[in-house]
Amino acid sequence: MTRPFRFAVQATKATTSAEWRDTARRVEDLGFSTLFLSDHYLGPGPAQEDARWPPQYLAPIAAMSVAAAVTSTLRVGCRVFCTDYHVPGVLVKEAATLDMLSDGRLEFGIGCGWSEPEYVAMGVPFAPAPERVSKLEEVVALFKAQCSGEPLDISGAHVTAKDYAGLPLPVQRPHPPIIIGGSRKRVLSLAGREADIASISTVSFEPVNAQGRTPQQEAVERLQFVRDAAGDRVSDLDIESSPFFIKITDDADTTLKKIASRLRISADGLAEHPNVLVGGVDEVADQLLKRRETFGANYISVQQSNFEEFAPVAQRLAGL
Repeated sequence: MTRPFRFAVQATKATTSAEWRDTARRVEDLGFSTLFLSDHYLGPGPAQEDARWPPQYLAPIAAMSVAAAVTSTLRVGCRVFCTDYHVPGVLVKEAATLDMLSDGRLEFGIGCGWSEPEYVAMGVPFAPAPERVSKLEEVVALFKAQCSGEPLDISGAHVTAKDYAGLPLPVQRPHPPIIIGGSRKRVLSLAGREADIASISTVSFEPVNAQGRTPQQEAVERLQFVRDAAGDRVSDLDIESSPFFIKITDDADTTLKKIASRLRISADGLAEHPNVLVGGVDEVADQLLKRRETFGANYISVQQSNFEEFAPVAQRLAGL
């Protein structure tokens, strides 16, 4: 069964309250399903430059609350919360509260963290990847237990919650949709088993990666990790992707050449890269339809800088 398209916007750039409220309303008015934030915290400085991530203006929880308060249908989420940046028991209670106060519009994104420079800048220990993934598994289990309302009895290597029941109960039952994303087999398998939305990270722009796979082959490989782990529930799973380069234009060749120059790669075949969407509205819509068949992606997130130009594509495909 083919999952219908949904579209989201990831935004963090508002510098005033009025600008953020206006952004949330505009995203809703243009027909996007969801407004995402990100769980990154660095402002300008050497650490932010080392992390190679844009300066972050808004912390997610407060901003999600405001976005939900000034809209009526827009779903809100964080793409994605880092388990190491939050006390697990506090984070899952915040999430349940957001779902209750938004009347059931939360999407709970959770991941194991990746930006070592950001960890270092904030004084957070950066554990080896297997340990971070194990913690993610325990936090996902805690979130589901918290949302059940039953007494908690969890004593894991990374998460402890016992002798109390979680409150408030979320509106969405049995729990708000869980987003788990990544690029490696263990995390994507966890997404297949436990998530409602599997987010597949950007694939390399190299013509062939270290494993000998093209970008297209790598995207298919990652999707297969999710599908193998999901089993019979695969038809209920959304596959989320956030194209890295988006441009709605009648001069695709010029844009692709600029992207290739920036990446220091050939422009040949770049238009077919799973994380590139360049062309007119009709052309991009056709690309997404084809890629849903190949790469499974039916839930597309675009960046704040692209959402106005991308809106006609979203309006054409949403729900199809």
